[in-house]
Amino acid sequence: MTGMNIGFVGLGDMGGPMAKNIAKSSTLVVYDKAGTSSRAPEGATALEDLADVARNAETIFLSVPDGAVSISIIEELSAQEDRITRCVVDLSTTGMDASREAWEIADAAGIIYIDAPVSGGQAGARAGTVSLMWAGPETEMTRHQDVLKSFTGNVFHVGNKAGQGQALKVLNNFLSGTALVATSEAVLFGMSQGLDMKVMLDVINVSTGQNTASRDKFPARIMTETYDAGFKTALEAKDVRLYMDALTRAGTPGRVSKLVSDIWNECDEALPGSDFTRIFEYIRDSEE
Repeated sequence: MTGMNIGFVGLGDMGGPMAKNIAKSSTLVVYDKAGTSSRAPEGATALEDLADVARNAETIFLSVPDGAVSISIIEELSAQEDRITRCVVDLSTTGMDASREAWEIADAAGIIYIDAPVSGGQAGARAGTVSLMWAGPETEMTRHQDVLKSFTGNVFHVGNKAGQGQALKVLNNFLSGTALVATSEAVLFGMSQGLDMKVMLDVINVSTGQNTASRDKFPARIMTETYDAGFKTALEAKDVRLYMDALTRAGTPGRVSKLVSDIWNECDEALPGSDFTRIFEYIRDSEE
């Protein structure tokens, strides 16, 4: 056991598996407003509300849908006088602005807020192999290293300021989404020339065009027609929009990102609730 009382808020597709892995080696209390008892992992204690978590956990991990929810939680924790919570580690993809706002609220209340988004999808969350981008005091990362090891494969200290973790997360998801769009277009062109998808992928994956889409998503999710990467089109579209917003404010080039963002938004509108690997079907069918 880690010897630290840990709380976890948000037991959805990503949070549930991560909490389950933490519960194997830590004293864990959990809460999810959608219904805690049915989602609580084995070994964890289900609590009735956020305030109860704050009365029982020195550190709280968050895995919530967006920045607005994250800020709301930080506001509630900051106003609670009987909390023992001194650190919040936010694993969510909230966007840079929301992360900075959450940090300001937490800091004013004497709470250490860590911007720490994760990458690896549901499969990585289940396997305990997600990559975590820690933006906050390195001393806190060291203090939490045992619990971090229980649900991550890699932990990177990317900076000391809230927002830096989000910047790296959204640029990574932009690259992932771009690779999937570009590979879909390239494979469809190859198929139009009579090339076999498997043969193309075999060649690409030992050549300079290889990428995460060609190595994993196409062979395992698209060629098999299972479309089960465990990441929603809506979330990819959201993440690319967050990236677009951030680079617009930064004033850095964004010609490619505008095109990619438009495609993901169109796919989300056309295929609501879909796995993001169905972008291949959307691109294929939209050109017919």
